[in-house]
Amino acid sequence: MRSIRAAAVGAVTLSLALAASACGGGSSTGGGSNDSPKTLTYWASNQGASIEVDKKVLQPELDKFEKQTGIKVKLEVVPWSDLLNRILTATTSGQGPDVLNIGNTWSASLQATGALLPWDDTNFAKIGGKDRFVDSALGSTGVQGKDPAAVPLYSLAYALYYNKQIFADAGIAKPPATWDELVADGQKIQARGKQVLGAEGSNVSENIHHVFVLAKQHGADFFTADGKPDFTSDGVVAAVKQYVDLMAKDKAIPPGDAEYAQNQSVSDFAKGRTAMLLWQTASANLKSQGMSEDAYGVAPVPVRSGTPGTGTQVNSMVAGINVAVFKNTHNLDGAAQFVKFLTGDEEQKILNKAYSSIPPVKSAQSDPAFSTTANAVLKNTLATSAAALPQVAAESQFETTVGTALKELFADAAAGRAVTTDSVKAKLRKAQQQMPAK
Repeated sequence: MRSIRAAAVGAVTLSLALAASACGGGSSTGGGSNDSPKTLTYWASNQGASIEVDKKVLQPELDKFEKQTGIKVKLEVVPWSDLLNRILTATTSGQGPDVLNIGNTWSASLQATGALLPWDDTNFAKIGGKDRFVDSALGSTGVQGKDPAAVPLYSLAYALYYNKQIFADAGIAKPPATWDELVADGQKIQARGKQVLGAEGSNVSENIHHVFVLAKQHGADFFTADGKPDFTSDGVVAAVKQYVDLMAKDKAIPPGDAEYAQNQSVSDFAKGRTAMLLWQTASANLKSQGMSEDAYGVAPVPVRSGTPGTGTQVNSMVAGINVAVFKNTHNLDGAAQFVKFLTGDEEQKILNKAYSSIPPVKSAQSDPAFSTTANAVLKNTLATSAAALPQVAAESQFETTVGTALKELFADAAAGRAVTTDSVKAKLRKAQQQMPAK
């Protein structure tokens, strides 16, 4: 999902537990109706540089939909810091929107509430069929073997963004392909008085995204095959320590980044303060802050050895935004029409261009507009070296508990406190104890 959010933290576990026990507003009513066929409410996630930017992008498209169908869509752009808790509250109260955006990593957690419309073959047929979507995007729509809880809308992947001038000044000819190369390049960059790598140490979901990938590179997973949390395995502990050590030991991540949670690392990169940035589809954000596309390069996220690929060479989570429908909608047919509109070829091109994301619809993805150098890296990553976060009901609590553990470890590193294998394992053990029983 888009990492500009500072993830919902405090009430997530309690809210999800309530949602699961109540099975959501939709399930209690037995499904939606068409009582209000001329209106829809839509909660859109904040994809652009600001909520106002999103309104400028989306409102003309909603007006177009109204002209085509006669259905008026009431838009609310919800900040990422509020979105998950807003959705969880709606699943228990039944007072939610008709259509909403969700981070794709939440799909299984929200699916477990029973509040979202399942996208079975009949519902997919209403929007042109399931085979219109790329497999990697469909892999983050809910638990395998169950009808998806949502439909892919925007696809994203992580890449390494690097400042060409800072690299040239430091005598670095190409971007690092491995983590060892990144650390070595960092020493050359620091010698020139520049910061090396930006991070969002207080953004719990950003933390999760990076350590999930590193765990894959260490041949480990945060959950067992049957969905039980396994946060203290040697591979997971090594992955978490490796990420925090970029600040604690390697001095690549500046100590001040331990407090970042609102895109400050992107701003630092855009202003030339930092040489590198690991981010999801950053081009539009950088452009909005005045950074020319000629000023930076885009490369795959480093791996431990070799080149990105499947297995332990995974270098991104499958990031993205899905669109879902509340089961208790009062305009079931209109909601299906709206999802069809948003995922149609024309809208996919318009919206994904606006947000520098990749269309999850195959036919739209082939448009030349998505063949830039940056997009080529992102598309190849999604096709060959990205993995979906665990599609388990407790995924949102996983983000909260482990992401918070990372936040605390970064605070230790910034304060000069030792980050050891034992201290990492202790934090992860505490996080695992906070997870619900399967």
